[in-house]
Amino acid sequence: MQKRALVVLAGLSLLVAVQCFYCEEAGAQDLEPRRWSHLPTGLNVFGVGAASTNGDIFFDPVLLAEDVTFDLYGVGAVYLRTFDFFGKSGRVDFSLPYASGRWEGLVDGEPTVVRRRGFADPRIRFSVNLYGAPALSGQEYLQYRQEHPVTTTIGAAVAVSLPFGDYNDRKLINLGGNRFVVRPQLGVLHQRHKWQFELTGSVFLYQDNDEFWNGNELTQDPLWFLQGHVIYSFKPGWWASFSTGFAHGGRSTVNGNPKTDDRRTRYYALSLGVPINAQQGLKFTYLASDTNISIGSSTDTFLVAWSINWGL
Repeated sequence: MQKRALVVLAGLSLLVAVQCFYCEEAGAQDLEPRRWSHLPTGLNVFGVGAASTNGDIFFDPVLLAEDVTFDLYGVGAVYLRTFDFFGKSGRVDFSLPYASGRWEGLVDGEPTVVRRRGFADPRIRFSVNLYGAPALSGQEYLQYRQEHPVTTTIGAAVAVSLPFGDYNDRKLINLGGNRFVVRPQLGVLHQRHKWQFELTGSVFLYQDNDEFWNGNELTQDPLWFLQGHVIYSFKPGWWASFSTGFAHGGRSTVNGNPKTDDRRTRYYALSLGVPINAQQGLKFTYLASDTNISIGSSTDTFLVAWSINWGL
């Protein structure tokens, strides 16, 4: 009975971020509710998900691309492991996305269709809850959660996107970025009984791409991203959230010439978590993005993900 209670209680906090490849907008990949939830140590989670994204892309006029729309379908897999990090609850997760997409529009006035299929850049992330979520397992974790219905957690993380995705320097549109992207993150989660309120700030730091389109060199300023979430747990394993985020910065420079493509993008999302049993669950998400300037993208994404956990 205690074992089952532990699994169900952990399910209240558990979120596997099966972040499929949505689009080139970095913020969409990080709009993640329950990011800093307290989990027991020794937990393993595997998840798979599928996403469908469509939208409009607004290119720099110098590229002579107009009326560009796209449809992108992705699948992704995630593995997560929690552990004791010097008395703090830590976790590491690895995600691998695969995508297939179709882009169409006018290039220099001529109708053009582009198709891409392959792996996008994988990501590895290390996280630690610095305050309010001690490293506990088994009965100790269960007792702590029951005795602390109101808690505040502060966490930090660093994620690294690895340049192993499909990339061709003769093509402008690619699934991989051909560069490392490092993402430090800092967040706070306040839980009050069935409600959770979460705020996370992060910055995307981009490595230079010396093999950009047609032999050019691409550098990019840091991209700042702020996101907030309101989450409500209906009963063990069931939860719903409303999320919003805003990305700013990330201006590109090609061969030393700065572009007017700094990002100012808004994000909104609705998510629903549904348990299958004590070890398995489903997540459904609708996510929308909208650029605030003339260069960027506006997208709609639907995501469904399944996860299974063991090791409690």
